[in-house]
Amino acid sequence: MAGSEMFNTALFTINNFLQQEQHRAALAVIKGFRNGAVYGAKIRAPHALVMTFLFRSGSLKDKLKAILKATYTHSRNLAYFVFTYKGLKALQEKVQGKTRQSHVFLAACVGGWLVFGDNNNINSQINMYLLSRILFALSRLAVEKGVIPQPKHDPFPLFATLVWGIVLWLFEYYPHTLQPSLQSSMNYLYHDSNTWHDISDFLVFNKPRTSS
Repeated sequence: MAGSEMFNTALFTINNFLQQEQHRAALAVIKGFRNGAVYGAKIRAPHALVMTFLFRSGSLKDKLKAILKATYTHSRNLAYFVFTYKGLKALQEKVQGKTRQSHVFLAACVGGWLVFGDNNNINSQINMYLLSRILFALSRLAVEKGVIPQPKHDPFPLFATLVWGIVLWLFEYYPHTLQPSLQSSMNYLYHDSNTWHDISDFLVFNKPRTSS
């Protein structure tokens, strides 16, 4: 009974502390770290699972280790970035006494340099994912601000045409310039489909089964 009362008291104290406005900025940084870690794991784990079992060779132990390493790296990096970004943004706001757009940009620049500046496979994927999104967003913003005129026709078909034309040209003639995971995916789709020996590796498997 005493243990239950102590637990309830501790829980009340913690919840009361979490509700205090003077701690809100610091607590938001901590929860941002938590959310970054959780979100990074949730989106990387299934992706790593599929890509590893589709394209990676090796033992089951090696594959599981690769999945866990990729998931941990993505989760850790996103947690570190959110913590850095929110912390620096809050610090600038506290020093200057108000919020500015430059606070967001500078805090994110520092976080990006510290966390995502290391050139590895995980960071490369994340940075390229964001690049495609911000190019779309900046195009929309340019139209919204009147920097470029509103297109008379939907530009998306032209965009799709150029994207697919360029990526297949690069893949066929300069594959070394593409990211390894994209090379693997495109090899599976366009080159592995040129080879088969019988019905087993024509419809059932991608490559003939090797006897152990």
